[in-house]
This record gives sequence, structure tokens and C-alpha cells, in this order.
Amino acid sequence: MKHNRYYILSMFTACFLLFAVQVTAAESAYDPLAINSKFTPEIVDLTVNDAERKRDLPIRVFLPAEKIPAPVVLFSHGLGGSREGSAYLGKHWAARGYATVFLQHPGSDTSVWQDKPKDQRLGAMRQAASLTNFMLRVKDVPVVLDQLDGWNKTDGHALSGRLDLTRVGMSGHSFGAMTTQAVSGQSTRLGKILFTEPRIKAAVAFSPGAPRQGASPEQAFGKVKIPWMLMTGTKDVAIIGDADLKSRLAVFPALPTGGKYELVLHGAEHSAFSDRALPGDTEQRNPNHHRAILALSTAFWDTWLRNDAAARAWLDGDGVRSVLEKDDRWQTK
Repeated sequence: MKHNRYYILSMFTACFLLFAVQVTAAESAYDPLAINSKFTPEIVDLTVNDAERKRDLPIRVFLPAEKIPAPVVLFSHGLGGSREGSAYLGKHWAARGYATVFLQHPGSDTSVWQDKPKDQRLGAMRQAASLTNFMLRVKDVPVVLDQLDGWNKTDGHALSGRLDLTRVGMSGHSFGAMTTQAVSGQSTRLGKILFTEPRIKAAVAFSPGAPRQGASPEQAFGKVKIPWMLMTGTKDVAIIGDADLKSRLAVFPALPTGGKYELVLHGAEHSAFSDRALPGDTEQRNPNHHRAILALSTAFWDTWLRNDAAARAWLDGDGVRSVLEKDDRWQTK
């Protein structure tokens, strides 16, 4: 009897060690930054016509090399941006097998400032950071998804058969992060989830923010059901709007447990998540910030849109620290 107990214990230990080795091997083999250096994504520029709202929405799609249905990641630009911004994200995600769709939101895009004299641009931008434009933005998302579904089913279209709309991720920077939060589970002060788009399965918010009035962070984010990844920086303050670092850091603690992540890049300003410097920047751009952003966001999409066990092991294990600098902060729950 004692011999049998020792045998069972030894077999259990051996199986456990084998499992641990396999997990470690998968984690070490997985590399979210690995891409084919010769790959150039096919870029398709289209316009979504929302007849009901008499609103045309320019979009830019980065397509992966594979001619099979690919998971879809949407990106919503910040105030004064366009579908052409943050292309580094679209190119990398497409190289990793995602069809990435960059939305442009009329009324809070480049049209706000392009034709204005320099001394009037800041005022025009502040005026565009409005509730009206926020409402337009959140309604743009389901309209674009509906049109993508139609094009995906249309023979001969550039997107025909290229999209897997059962696996959709949402992302955005600044005003785009607010848009992302609203369509992926944020609640109002009364606990109502007004804008949640059920087709979105996971979300990444670059420069997120908690409400400055109305709902508390717990009221706003306590019912988020899908995986969220938040990214901000220790100097992530915009010259327009009232989202300070305290507001950005208030989101993560208010989220329920399960598939929630936060990265705080040391020294990163608001522009760290975009392609270029922004007015008001005081810090020299750190090239490792984009490296970390690409690695973590890719591992997140692989985990939650592809159900990739190696990606999850990397994200939940020691892999993340391999792309971060010592003062960057990372936490999960």
C-alpha cells in the first residue's frame, strides 16, 4: 500500500513537472514582436456611408497576408486625428494576422484644425471635444461593423471573405479611448450600459480616463464583462480636456477581476501612443515605449481573440517584463 502511494505521488510530481516545463517552453517560444520583415500589409481606404445620420466615415484597413477570414481590430483616433494616424499599430497587428480597421470620426478629426490659423487651432480643438462629438463617435462603431459585415459577404469586394467578425477587438487613443470604453462595457451613473457593442470581445484603451463627474469609477467600470487592457504613462496629460494622471489610473482598480491588465510606461507622455510628438511635449521619445505597446497589445489580442495558450502564458508570466524597462509598471487581475 505504501509503495502504491509513493508510486502515485511520484507520477503526480512527474506530470506536474512536465506540465510546468511545457508551459515554460511555450512562454519562452512565444514572441509577440516576431513578424516577417518582408511583409507589407495591403492597405484599403474606404468610406462607410451612414444614410440615416447623413454621415460619411472614412476608414483605412490594413489586411494580413493570409487570404482567409482574420480577426478584426478597430482603432479610434484621438481628437484632431484621422484614419492615417498610429499606423505603426495597424502595420504590426496586420503582420500578426489581424485585419485592422482605423476609423475616422468627422467633427473630431483633422478637419477641426487643418484650415484654421495657428492661433485658432487650440480653441477649435477644445470646442470639438464635446458631448455631441462623443455621441457621434460611439454610434460610428456599430455602423462601421455593420458595413464591414456587408462588404465581407459581397463577392468581388476588396474585403470579401477577409474578415472574421465573430472575433472583434476595439481600441483607441485619448478621445478614441473614451470611445473604446463606451462601446465595450462602461456604464453610466445610473448603472445603464448605453453604448456597449456586443460584437466586441476585447478592448485596449490607450490613455484611458475615468469620468470626472457623474458616475464614480466603480459605477462606470464595475460591470465591464470583457477583457480590457489599459495603457498610460507617468506623464500622460493632454493639453485639451480634464483627464489627468489620477483619472487615468482610477480605471483599473474599478474593473472587476478577470482578464484585466494595466501598463504604466515610465516617462511616457500623451504622444507616446501615437506616431509623432504633440504640442506641449517636453520629453524625448523613448523607442522602447512602442516596442512594449506592440508586444503587450499583440499578446492581448492573441490571448483573447485567438485563444492562444502560449500568448496567455507569456502575458500572465514573466514574458511581459522582457519588453519593459525597470520603472515601467505592470499589473493584472
